[in-house]
Amino acid sequence: MSRIVVLGGTGYAGGHLVAEAVSRGHQVLAVSRTAASEPVEKAEYRTGDVREESFLSEVLEAADVVVSALSPRGDMADPEAFRAVEKTVARLAHDHGIRFGVIGGAGSLLVAEDGPKLVDTPDFPTEFAQEPRVLDAVLQDLRGADQDLDWFFVSPAGGFGAFAPGEAKGAYRLGGDVLLSDEDGESFISGADLALAVVDEIEKPAHRRTRFTVAY
Repeated sequence: MSRIVVLGGTGYAGGHLVAEAVSRGHQVLAVSRTAASEPVEKAEYRTGDVREESFLSEVLEAADVVVSALSPRGDMADPEAFRAVEKTVARLAHDHGIRFGVIGGAGSLLVAEDGPKLVDTPDFPTEFAQEPRVLDAVLQDLRGADQDLDWFFVSPAGGFGAFAPGEAKGAYRLGGDVLLSDEDGESFISGADLALAVVDEIEKPAHRRTRFTVAY
């Protein structure tokens, strides 16, 4: 059993992760700005501002793994402020020997081995481009981090989110830096099955200091 701290633990990705980890016997602390509307039984919850280092230090105490399911939206929309939070989590994780995972978006994935990134394709909506660019910057920060930091970065499929929740299939495919699509050209993963993949990675680490993607 691991003690897992989920930052953004009441959001779409974070909430599914909390539920999956608890169901598999892990001790889970969900951290969020506001209280959970539908708390997971047996999970712990803390509310606070992750931009405050003292609060982060407190919630990470005794953790084995911390997973950031934070999104650069709302009061976290400022790109540099968001990167600063993730850098602080990375530094604290490094100092305390905690594994650090980040749930990012699909926008930074390549559409083919020779590129471009999904966010840089002509059909990607410009009004939604900032978020994947910020998360891509977080990935680059991790790639340049101290070699002793044990991290992983998960990019879900293109069709991932509360707008298309899907159903749990109990299965998934793994990839690297290239967007995964099915035989119909669709890229999708449900919240439940992304959480399944993340907890599998926590229990049996296969991606150390690298990014991977998850899709059907």
